[in-house]
Amino acid sequence: MARSDKTRPAELVGLASVAGLFIGGIVLMVTRDFALAAIAGGGGFVVTIISLAMMVLAMSPQLPKSDNNPHD
Repeated sequence: MARSDKTRPAELVGLASVAGLFIGGIVLMVTRDFALAAIAGGGGFVVTIISLAMMVLAMSPQLPKSDNNPHD
């Protein structure tokens, strides 16, 4: 297992965290209500993490071609 395969979940969670903080920050600046900003940020985090997870599941892995496969 390559190092990039091990760090991929952390990258996805980090990206979702940044998106949640961005959404929460925008809502906080507009409404000045911390509770509403926390709810919007948490919702944005959840929606982003689910969307990213579904996109990762939908991607098919690129398998290397082997020259000795008789079924090609």
